[in-house]
Amino acid sequence: MKNKLILIVEDEEDILELLEYTLQKEGFETIGFLNIDKNLKKVLQEEEISLILMDRNLPGYEGTNFINEIKNEGYNKPVIYVTAKDKDEDILDGFEAHADDYITKPFKVKELIARIKALIKRTSKDIDVLKIKDISYKASNKKFYIEDKEIELTHLEHDLFLEFIKNKDILLSREYLLNTVWEDSLDKKDKTVNVAIKRLKAKIDPKAEKNYIKSVRGEGYIFC
Repeated sequence: MKNKLILIVEDEEDILELLEYTLQKEGFETIGFLNIDKNLKKVLQEEEISLILMDRNLPGYEGTNFINEIKNEGYNKPVIYVTAKDKDEDILDGFEAHADDYITKPFKVKELIARIKALIKRTSKDIDVLKIKDISYKASNKKFYIEDKEIELTHLEHDLFLEFIKNKDILLSREYLLNTVWEDSLDKKDKTVNVAIKRLKAKIDPKAEKNYIKSVRGEGYIFC
């Protein structure tokens, strides 16, 4: 992650300092702002930003409004909202406002770093072949293989499995999966996720020997 530049917009100075300090220890470069001002767009125009960490409750400004504005202008870098707005409708609003991920305060620093690394990894370049354990994925034909044998998946199962592969060892909540995999679907229920994952597991591990995807009670799922 060397030389990756992260823009942080956070109005609580102690949190901004914590984020900058932690990210710099991880090898990132950072630029921090306590509010949205005229210099912020200048930075976006002049610097090669890898990712934006955006608060929502900013002085006189809602962070999603700014992100909507720059996205409408053609800016396409990934965005993670880091915010105290934690109601279901707030989170849905965030994903509708171009969120690539959404983290609520108080947050675990290690989880935030893991999500930042995963998001940068999957958005910084197109990887033709992903390999984890005995699983391989070829982006050129959008096919999964286990022990070199092709696995037949539906479009939804493909997207779900790919999301797990891209976020190895990261706990994914049902809410996160609904907003990233199901996107605009009207069938957004926790039960929908449970059923889809059960079907996916039956295809990728029919004998239930490999335990690729583990359920974490009350939290979600993790691919490891």
